[in-house]
Amino acid sequence: MHQPTRRTLIALTAGAAALAAGCGGDGPAPELNTLPGRVATIASTKTYDGTTDDLLTAGLGKTGIGGAAPGFVDALNPTAVELRRRAIYTNYRGVLDPTAAGGYGTLYGPNIDVEGRDTLGEGKIAGKEILAFADDGTGKKNVTLMVQIPANFDKNNPCIVTGPSSGSRGVYGAIGTAGDWGLKHGCAVAYTDAGKGTGYHDLAADKVNLIDGRLVTRASAGSLATFVSELAGGALAAFNAAFPNRIAYKHIHSQQNPEKDWGQNVLDSVRLAFWALNEEYSPVDPGTGRKRVTIKADNTLVIASSVSNGGAESLQALEQDTEGLIDGLAVTEPNAQPSSMAGVTVNFNGAAVANAGKPLIDYFTYRMLYEPCAAIAAGAQAPSGVRPGWFGFGTAPLGSALTQVGGVELQTIAANRCQSLADKGLVSGATTALQADAALAKMQAYGWNDPLANALHASHYRLADLYVAFGYVVAYGRFSVADNVCGFSLANVDAAGNVAAQAASQTLLFATSNGLNTGGDVIYNDSVGGARLYHLGVSASTNRMDGALDGLLCLRDLVTGTNAVTGLALTGTGLANSQRVRSGMAEVLLSGNLRGKPAVLIQGRSDTLVPVNHASRAYTAFNSKIEGAASNLRYYEVVNANHFDAFLPNAAGGGVQGYDTLFIPLHYYFVNGMDLIWARLKNGVALPPSQVVRTTPRGGTPGAAPAITAINVPKISAAPVAGNAITAAGGAVSVPQ
Repeated sequence: MHQPTRRTLIALTAGAAALAAGCGGDGPAPELNTLPGRVATIASTKTYDGTTDDLLTAGLGKTGIGGAAPGFVDALNPTAVELRRRAIYTNYRGVLDPTAAGGYGTLYGPNIDVEGRDTLGEGKIAGKEILAFADDGTGKKNVTLMVQIPANFDKNNPCIVTGPSSGSRGVYGAIGTAGDWGLKHGCAVAYTDAGKGTGYHDLAADKVNLIDGRLVTRASAGSLATFVSELAGGALAAFNAAFPNRIAYKHIHSQQNPEKDWGQNVLDSVRLAFWALNEEYSPVDPGTGRKRVTIKADNTLVIASSVSNGGAESLQALEQDTEGLIDGLAVTEPNAQPSSMAGVTVNFNGAAVANAGKPLIDYFTYRMLYEPCAAIAAGAQAPSGVRPGWFGFGTAPLGSALTQVGGVELQTIAANRCQSLADKGLVSGATTALQADAALAKMQAYGWNDPLANALHASHYRLADLYVAFGYVVAYGRFSVADNVCGFSLANVDAAGNVAAQAASQTLLFATSNGLNTGGDVIYNDSVGGARLYHLGVSASTNRMDGALDGLLCLRDLVTGTNAVTGLALTGTGLANSQRVRSGMAEVLLSGNLRGKPAVLIQGRSDTLVPVNHASRAYTAFNSKIEGAASNLRYYEVVNANHFDAFLPNAAGGGVQGYDTLFIPLHYYFVNGMDLIWARLKNGVALPPSQVVRTTPRGGTPGAAPAITAINVPKISAAPVAGNAITAAGGAVSVPQ
């Protein structure tokens, strides 16, 4: 039974007033439904029958999402329907393990109901989907918003779940997380790409994406392009002549620092959801012919949600929610960056953690210096001896896709990096082994102190990290694509790592990309001998193929304002550019004020991409300082969980071989956390205390781990034992071993 709350009483009072006005009383004039101010364009409104097509799986169902990727009749001219179907397939699978052995279809998936039971068959959900652009009046922001309203939405018990995109993904980025959970609970889901997404600009062909994903010429797109770079006419021609076949992406090159607006983008998506719900379910005002507003914040339960960057976007939204739109929050692995760590302490296993709470771009530019060298250290492997990445596992080596780049062994590049760092005095040691140990020690001292997290440096260096380090420096500094910051740009590459023309498959990028590095790699333009894929970059200062170390040092300098080798302060253009970057960094930091709302943060202890010491642990401590006794934040830290559930399948299944034996799916705890906040907001059930959740990895042979069961993943406990309790007060968080 829904317990009466202040919000319910307000709604009853408002309803009585509206009734009086409708009956000719002297009450106030009814509120009329109005499109939110920043929503510039309603691009499309479509209804899906839940059989041939649907909101959650695009008609693919549980079987299709878990199977082979849907194709295209003509891949060079895909339809909007085909692009949407493939985008939902790609994004649903992109943030979780889609294999049966990993839990898909048993612990989570379209077929699993709100009680965790396998009762929903293919799990297709009928309903309406509205796509829109939000803008600031310039016609250049074009932030994508989307609202999905399931057919079983109950206007008498309305609810909304936010689904901002993780990473740099497009508007369907949270379909498998917040979308899946919200739609199954009969809630409208308010999505946004938060100014990121597949805003792709092929500079050579001068083609861009529309909101529905189709790739068209810039001229034909007009103001309906998701993103267009500032290069045009003669400037574009000159750039293409000097740097042929380059591309631009919205998150990196919009020159708007999208991250500073993430919270407002989420709030805009909620406002659009309220508008859409009132258009759908509210009565018509007889005097104006417009819909009245009957579904509003006072009578609607709103949960801010999502994962990774999406989690950070919802955190920003709740901090900035001056209208009282949001009732509670549940996010996993958020990029949570405290605005200040003064008077804030992270304690782990009884000792203070040094360097906790660094901004994301700080620790990413630091890691890019040392990570490849650290990855070949003896200590950079799991206790079991499994080292996911490019080295293989015992006698079962990985394929060349992960062991090599452009025909060069990554281990060779890593050893070169070690020597270049030593030559510059950044690590000590006369041998590669000693240099690698020194590099790993630096990373451990900078926040990566979990043994399992250390085992993931190789795979993260190979697959993920520079896209963030380079991309966010450019975004924060609002640099143009023409600036080629620190000698880096984006382009497709051939098998040898040389710049190549964009493939014909660029027409599918809306459906197949993660919004940042799919369809374009980071190129080191300043490599000795000519532009190469950054792994193969030869630094001028070392004349060694050391993974473009000179360019990475430049990125680090822009973040710190000092020369990473000499320690001297930057001057001239370097200083000016650094000031731009650091100004952008300051714009995205969080206030720590969650307005006393019930909130849940969940993160894997072995998160190598966004380490707990810099994210959830630090934010929990920071929040305890800012809100004090008014805080209703709970933090649940999951042992044997990392950032990328999508890496958990074996290599043949699209993952990184070895993850399957070491890690459990954090997505399972996303669902658990959402269930807890739902019970708190709907029925007044107390949130469990902050705690460490101790899971059991699947073990077995890398690439062939046994199937996961519920025994591996115990639920968050309502009464954790003392040895698992996390405490936070007065600016300090204490996490047990």
